[in-house]
Amino acid sequence: MNDALSVASMLSSWRAAALDLETCIGQVVIGQTRAIRLMMISIFARGHVLLAGDVGVGKTTLLRAVARGIGGAYERVEGTVDMMPSDLLYHTYLADDGRPRVEPSAMLGKAEELSVLFFNEINRARPQVHSLLLRLMAEGNVAAFNRVYQFPYVQVFADRNRVEKEETFELPAAARDRFFMEIPVEAPTDVEVRRRLIFDSRYHDADALLASIETPALDYQTLVSAAPIIQKSVHTSKAIQDYVVRLWEATVRPDAAGIELASIDVERLVQGGASPRGFAFLVRAARVRAWFEGRDMLVPEDVRDVFVETMAHRIFLDPVYELRREQILRDLCAAVLTIVPAP
Repeated sequence: MNDALSVASMLSSWRAAALDLETCIGQVVIGQTRAIRLMMISIFARGHVLLAGDVGVGKTTLLRAVARGIGGAYERVEGTVDMMPSDLLYHTYLADDGRPRVEPSAMLGKAEELSVLFFNEINRARPQVHSLLLRLMAEGNVAAFNRVYQFPYVQVFADRNRVEKEETFELPAAARDRFFMEIPVEAPTDVEVRRRLIFDSRYHDADALLASIETPALDYQTLVSAAPIIQKSVHTSKAIQDYVVRLWEATVRPDAAGIELASIDVERLVQGGASPRGFAFLVRAARVRAWFEGRDMLVPEDVRDVFVETMAHRIFLDPVYELRREQILRDLCAAVLTIVPAP
């Protein structure tokens, strides 16, 4: 009984701290309520995140605010077309004696305390770099200097350049599937929020805004142990389990589920990607969402609320439809949620 009370107390304390941090971030990055909540869900589910959005909408400020709130080390990497894996691992320079030196990169130097790695414009980097990043995301370590560097607390956040297509490399299926969510960060539509962002000088100085967030509001080391406790504390009924399985079936075989999309051959549309790992991630996200709502039981709305951001980026379409994937996947996910009855 005492153990149960202790766990309940920890869960309550973590939730209060998370909601406080969410409120603080919402005062720094205004007009992004949903994106902030999805970021918080990913943090407590220990999932890596793709950020999707146009230039100048606040993706970097949002991520810096999150990093400041959870503590630990922060490292930013800029994706470039000539980047090689060694650029993430080694730092070369000429010493005072004129001789070349090779030392561990800043990422390796911060390995054991690195909580946030931000890879900006990840699709500008070559597939070789994606492979190294995949190991880091999947196993939490990389090999360099004849040793293995461990990253026990790292979460990878990456931004894709979705405007320019020249000198970019599409993320391979394995790398996309390793990202827990793809979170859209769009320009606010509320007129008053737009007015404030344009004319209020407070929102023109990101560093000053970030200084308003207490450091840290959460403990990045504690998050690793909190995540499995949250997962175990939120229960799923047989009805919810059956519902998720039916969603999976409809996503894999939308034609068999009776889904129809305008000007789309639904029978050949989906080539793969709706995997067991993907739907396990969906349930992980839904459980954290339920915990944020103060419940210990999953309900259909928890699953539906995170379905698109958790599943769409890991569904792979027939090549003829890939150029229109964003709109098609939005329509497909909406159709799946409509046609599969919730319990």
